[in-house]
Amino acid sequence: MSDRPFAVVGLFDTAQALVDAIPGVRARRLGRIEAYTPYPVHGIDGALGLRRSPLGGMVLVAGVLGASTALFFQWWMSAVDYPVPVGGKAPFSWQAFVPIMFEVTVLFATFTAGLGMLLLLNKLPFFGHPILFSRAIADITRDKFALAVEADAAGIDIEAAKVALSAAGAGRLEVLPFPEPERAHPLGVFSRSALTILLSSLVAGYATYWVVKLVPVLPPMIHMESQPKLTAQNGSVFFADGHGMRLPVVGTVARGQLPYLVKTPEEAAAIANPLPRTRDVLEKGREDWNEHCAVCHGVLGNGVPTLTAAYGAKPANLQAQIFRDYPDGKIYHVIMAGKNAMPSYAADLTEEERWAIVHYVRVLQRAQNATDEDVK
Repeated sequence: MSDRPFAVVGLFDTAQALVDAIPGVRARRLGRIEAYTPYPVHGIDGALGLRRSPLGGMVLVAGVLGASTALFFQWWMSAVDYPVPVGGKAPFSWQAFVPIMFEVTVLFATFTAGLGMLLLLNKLPFFGHPILFSRAIADITRDKFALAVEADAAGIDIEAAKVALSAAGAGRLEVLPFPEPERAHPLGVFSRSALTILLSSLVAGYATYWVVKLVPVLPPMIHMESQPKLTAQNGSVFFADGHGMRLPVVGTVARGQLPYLVKTPEEAAAIANPLPRTRDVLEKGREDWNEHCAVCHGVLGNGVPTLTAAYGAKPANLQAQIFRDYPDGKIYHVIMAGKNAMPSYAADLTEEERWAIVHYVRVLQRAQNATDEDVK
């Protein structure tokens, strides 16, 4: 430490006493005013006249840069450099990029917050600040609050600073000298530090590798593939019947749905189609027909399947007179209960979709059996 004074420090017992003392000391314009507290004190930044920290803006810019960087690289890899269509999606499906964008955003923002605060704003590493060598530091790091009048370009009036701090209610006063200029560290110090870090990393990595290799599982941690689970189609000794897949409890009804209680086609004949025969309904019926029914019954519903001769079943020709005479309810019942080789589609289609298909079957029948009036 040099003999040139750096600051006069006064201690206060409470945070409120420190905040109340700042305006009076600042008004005397004796030099820079700085506070040292054991924990953040609300409102002290404004009392000291400090500008708002730029750290928030730095983090925002870094976060936007991280998200943009992740989006650019994923676009380049997926849509330009090596486009691979997956599941029929476009190569540039940005929705799938969001998790990586989020991770890189957090990465950029976190590094900016930490390094920006330490290196740019706090000017670390700096271990020679005079307050660190003061007698007051032991109290400041516990339960006392310090206010310092620090020297500016014109120096500092020690006696005036003492008077100002005493008048503001400060207890013990202390004069701090300027620190000695930091000496440049020799290259050997950095070399030894880098070598120590490298060797420590190698030892830690090698030790971790062998610990995981020799003791791969430590309770309560287990491998995900070995955890107890019930796989579909597999048996289970937990249940009395040995089956892993369970049926719903008898009598239960899915929320928002009513059970289909019709047992015979004759009962179903009395059910009327509740959907209006509108363009939207017919378009929906055509979409569901082509997706579920046309493969067997044909695009026109004439029983000519799109399958090869290896398909042994004989789908119904819905253009036949018997099916044209069917009430809507009977066609609906076949969709619900199935018939001959045709399984039930109750689990694959909603109620609205089934009735829309019934409407579309009527459209196919009328289109293939048009009357003179229909073509006028």
